[in-house]
Amino acid sequence: MQKLTNKEEEIMHILWKLEKAFVKDVLAEIREDKPHYNTLSTIIRNLEEKGYVGYHAYGKTHQYFPIITKEAYKERFMNRAIDNYFNSSYKNVVSFFAKEEKISVEDLKEIIALIENKK
Repeated sequence: MQKLTNKEEEIMHILWKLEKAFVKDVLAEIREDKPHYNTLSTIIRNLEEKGYVGYHAYGKTHQYFPIITKEAYKERFMNRAIDNYFNSSYKNVVSFFAKEEKISVEDLKEIIALIENKK
């Protein structure tokens, strides 16, 4: 699957939330930098072409719905980020957040407990 632009990803989050929606429904959910209706319609059609969105036709109107789950997208996105920025190393990811002080010792202990309980 092709990578999403920031705007396409924003629209996907709305579609995951709504589960199915017409363009006007998606437009109503956008809080900042509202695109023109026709621009939004084009973005959603691009998502369809990329294989992220399907639709039901009601005459000339289309009701769109996500084809890929948020969880599947998150997994693909995270794997790509870890491969590209952390040399495919989860240890490097955790080290990065520890160095940036974005993760606490308590969080790390919780992660270790989760790993140990999976064994």
